Amino acid sequence: MSHYTEEEQIAQFKDWWSRNGKPLLVGAILAVALVFGWQGWQKRQAGQAEQLSATYQQLLEAAFSNEGTSAGDMLKLLQTLESVKPDHAYTQYARMLVARVAVLEDRLDDAAALLRQVADKPANPVLGELSRQRLARVLAAGDKAEEALTLLSGKGLEAYQAARDELRGDVLVQLGRTDEARKAYQAARDNLDDGSAAGSLMMKLDDLSSKDA
Repeated sequence: MSHYTEEEQIAQFKDWWSRNGKPLLVGAILAVALVFGWQGWQKRQAGQAEQLSATYQQLLEAAFSNEGTSAGDMLKLLQTLESVKPDHAYTQYARMLVARVAVLEDRLDDAAALLRQVADKPANPVLGELSRQRLARVLAAGDKAEEALTLLSGKGLEAYQAARDELRGDVLVQLGRTDEARKAYQAARDNLDDGSAAGSLMMKLDDLSSKDA
């Protein structure tokens, strides 16, 4: 049984509330804000993911359309993706698609700039390897074979190592370094899982042998 009168209990409650009420209210408000903030963040993330997916799909269809979508239209779609999330995988794949169109239109500098954006900060290792190899091809086509060779030095992803070695061989041939090119082609052949894919490599090796004869 309480030893305090009702008036004393009310007075004690008022005193406790004056000391603790504000922090409790602030804590409650923060808790509610965190809950609604988290829910809002989740909704924004879901909305962004849907927008990225839909826009990338449009760009993909445009890139391979038989009706010949203009590079300007594709660039606008890319800019939409960049405005939402510039470093997202969808945005980076989109840059590679736009770079492909730039190569077809013989705009190698534009293609290289787009591919370099991906290669410098890839969203995942596969994008890093693919963009690096494509950038090397573009640089080699633009008479920048030494720079291309630097990009292809070292080890890449295992699944793409054969392609990297073969491309390295192509660049070395372009530079007239046939002995090194032969080693690169042989390394590519050794890294191939599918024997049927070695045909082009054998042709390149045979071509080098005929030049040496």
